[in-house]
Amino acid sequence: MENIILQLSYLIGSITFIMGLKMLSHPDSARKGNIVAAVGMTIAIFATIFLYRNSAGEGLHNYGWIFAGLAVGTIVGTLAAKRVQMTAMPEMVSLFNGMGGACAMLISMVEYNHMQHGGGAAGTGTMLVIILGMIIGTVSFAGSIIAWGKLNGSIKDRTIPAGQILNFIILGGIVVLSVMMLGGMAGGTAVFYGIAGLAAMYGILFVMPIGGADMPVVISLLNSFTGCAAAFGGFLYDNPVMLTGGILVGSAGTILTILMCKAMNRSLKNVLIGSFGAAKTGGAQGTKEQGNYKEISLNDTATLMAYASKVMIIPGYGLAVAQAQHTCHELEKVLNEKGVEVSYGIHPVAGRMPGHMNVLLAEADVPYEKLLEMEDANDQMSGVNVVLILGANDVVNPAAKEDPASPIYGMPILEVEKAEHVIVNKRSMKPGYAGIENELFFRPKSSMLFGDAKKMLQSLVTELKQM
Repeated sequence: MENIILQLSYLIGSITFIMGLKMLSHPDSARKGNIVAAVGMTIAIFATIFLYRNSAGEGLHNYGWIFAGLAVGTIVGTLAAKRVQMTAMPEMVSLFNGMGGACAMLISMVEYNHMQHGGGAAGTGTMLVIILGMIIGTVSFAGSIIAWGKLNGSIKDRTIPAGQILNFIILGGIVVLSVMMLGGMAGGTAVFYGIAGLAAMYGILFVMPIGGADMPVVISLLNSFTGCAAAFGGFLYDNPVMLTGGILVGSAGTILTILMCKAMNRSLKNVLIGSFGAAKTGGAQGTKEQGNYKEISLNDTATLMAYASKVMIIPGYGLAVAQAQHTCHELEKVLNEKGVEVSYGIHPVAGRMPGHMNVLLAEADVPYEKLLEMEDANDQMSGVNVVLILGANDVVNPAAKEDPASPIYGMPILEVEKAEHVIVNKRSMKPGYAGIENELFFRPKSSMLFGDAKKMLQSLVTELKQM
């Protein structure tokens, strides 16, 4: 009976994971989807703790350690999630993803040591699962920690001479040693941990040269790695809910990685060999000569927007830095009261992680129907009177379409120049995250409105209310 209840709990957990992932596809149901999946995971965890029995009929031991770990993890995770700022959300995601990779890595190591000390020989299939879980989990852990450091600014981009060749050599060494272990030509703890060391080195060197503007793709790819590693753990323990969860995370992360690559006009092959974004680390510039930019006053901005029929707001990382999402929503409501239609143009890789702007605006209760994906925003752009760009840079840079010498050439962008007026809010004329100049700022339709996004929006709201 206990086994039937356990398997039923795993089935419920698997179903809730699928339902939760489906609900995450729409902001209106995303919060509920998170809760549904979390409930399913809770059921699976406690069913395993109390109902699992091995072949000898023995249950789990060390309940004190198990519940102590659950308590510590719950407290730390809850406090971290509640206290994290929106600007720090990408690095928290990277850190938590790295912890998932570390868990998969440790599972493989523990099972290998258990097999060694038990004196038994694992079958080829079991050994393959152990090695793959360890390799992928280690790469995910090491790469995610480097990504976390790069996102919070503690680790700088480092381009290693002949880095691609070195990565291929390390990857080749991992494959050769793994095949030798599986074929019985080499074995022992030293070889196993040697593979782990090479995997950690590959994870570090794989992420280290990647430019900051390309981090959304890296986060998504490492997330898929963690899911795959977790799925191997499910195979190892013959645990269907762990297998299902790992497959869902791995497949969703892979699909998202492909979508991010398309959005940035990048090759997934370049991501895998570790050259992704390296060209931008030197702050490469386009080849076109720039003219002079013109500034616009706050009063003129308010007048343009108040008498517009349609305004589109383009959010970027500067909006997140200023914590201005709530003030931005207030501006939207003031304009709506004046009969102005307001929408938001969302680039797939705006910010520092996939969906960063969507989460940012959802926090401020911006209606989902006002958030336009890049293709829809571009289709409507010619009918927009005023585009207000808040801290976005590379995702509106026309060099991506016009300058073959630009590092971002070929990347799809929000075509803001189709609108009548373009107003750009920035703190200064410094380049964006990709480290290149933005030609948009010098175009005839563009006007610069300098200052902190939150303070500027507050002043703009005050001006509009007085009109």
